Amino acid sequence: MGNGGRSGLQEGKGNMDGVAATPTAASASCQYRCIECNQEAKELYRDYNHGVLKITICKSCQKPVDKYIEYDPVIILINAILCKAQAYRHILFNTQINIHGKLCIFCLLCEAYLRWWQLQDSNQNTAPDDLIRYAKEWDFYRMFAIAALEQTAYFIGIFTFLWVERPMTAKKKPNFILLLKALLLSSYGKLLLIPAVIWEHDYTPLCLKLIKVFVLTSNFQAIRVTLNINRKLSFLAMVSGLLLESIMVYFFQSMEWDVGSDYAIYKSQDF
Repeated sequence: MGNGGRSGLQEGKGNMDGVAATPTAASASCQYRCIECNQEAKELYRDYNHGVLKITICKSCQKPVDKYIEYDPVIILINAILCKAQAYRHILFNTQINIHGKLCIFCLLCEAYLRWWQLQDSNQNTAPDDLIRYAKEWDFYRMFAIAALEQTAYFIGIFTFLWVERPMTAKKKPNFILLLKALLLSSYGKLLLIPAVIWEHDYTPLCLKLIKVFVLTSNFQAIRVTLNINRKLSFLAMVSGLLLESIMVYFFQSMEWDVGSDYAIYKSQDF
């Protein structure tokens, strides 16, 4: 590193003699985090002259605050698929991703399509073509609404458990907005539902079960990383969400709606 690097360094923020730091977080809720120990950090790197970058070292664990800023996005994605906590912290705390809403809608569309496909595969209708097309379109919208309600119940179950279990003496309240974004992002595994249906084969039911397990595992890691809680609380929170979701499914079934829920789909072997 050149001689001008040290003289151009400014602690904390801003530019000075050609040196720039990562923009300092404006509030505690959006501060950077060390991906190793989860401690807050003011910056991720320093930008010296001639494009020379120096990654900030965490004062707590003495490791780079975020080594992933030098990694290719494909490597980061692979680490996220492997559910590594460091990759999750990098994505949730040290990057600005604003695709939560779009990803949620797309995942719900995938799930609605799976349920709609299962429903059409099991129904034999002899009505006129116009009525069939109208009924099929309405069925898809209905499946989308039911999938959205079940996901909402799942999230409410998680939030309710975490709120009840929150220590009364805790100085810092759980950031449920960030947790919601983390849960939406970690549900990206639902995108695999469409390929599983398109390339239909004898192992499709098994693939759907594995996709469900992968999504739940990703949600578990997102809860643990976002709130920095132990595995037991994360697991119990997820179980609470699944319990409330199951109650919602039972309610729809008691109303004699053909919900095409995951539970019914996974039990079916007639693809």
